[in-house]
Amino acid sequence: MSLSTQFYTMLSMIAMGSFFGASLDTYQRFLNRKNRKRLLIFINDILFWVIQGLIAFYILYLVNYGELRFYLILALLCGFSAYQALLKKVYLKVLESVIHFTKRTILFIRKLLIALVYNPIKWLILFLVGVLLFIGRVLLTLVKFVGKVLLWVLKVVLYPFKLIGKGLIRLVPKQVKKVFQKSYSVLAGYFKSIKNVCIKAFHFMKSLFGK
Repeated sequence: MSLSTQFYTMLSMIAMGSFFGASLDTYQRFLNRKNRKRLLIFINDILFWVIQGLIAFYILYLVNYGELRFYLILALLCGFSAYQALLKKVYLKVLESVIHFTKRTILFIRKLLIALVYNPIKWLILFLVGVLLFIGRVLLTLVKFVGKVLLWVLKVVLYPFKLIGKGLIRLVPKQVKKVFQKSYSVLAGYFKSIKNVCIKAFHFMKSLFGK
């Protein structure tokens, strides 16, 4: 491995060490260990370090085709230490600023969508529902009115037939009337018995299912 390649490898590993430090702080900031389960924290930690290892190996492969030397580990530690001593406070302030700006941006977009999309659609739906309810009430009132008019017309039309029927009933012999009355009484009693049986059965089933 040439001197220039070694120099570039050292610089890249120092940069990767600083990147590890920044990634670790970012990971700790979003992980929220206090409110997480231990198993989930354990899995996240393993995934984090596996990803960091893959990134480091990929960078190393791009620089010197994956040749690992002992001094490269020292370069990683130097980069990590440099980040902890010089860049950590600045990075954390920048990270918090970015998080705050992102939250404010998302909140602004949310309010904008509510004002420009959600509220107009909501008021449009409410307006359409109100119009439909108004039309329904008007149609219901109209149907009731037409029904009353038709019922009145029907009563007027059938009134002569009603008078004729009463006259014909008076002409029916009393014996025939008595037969019809008896038949009516028998049928009424029969239907009343059926009704009582149904009511008793209903109460029996209700008591069974009620328990």
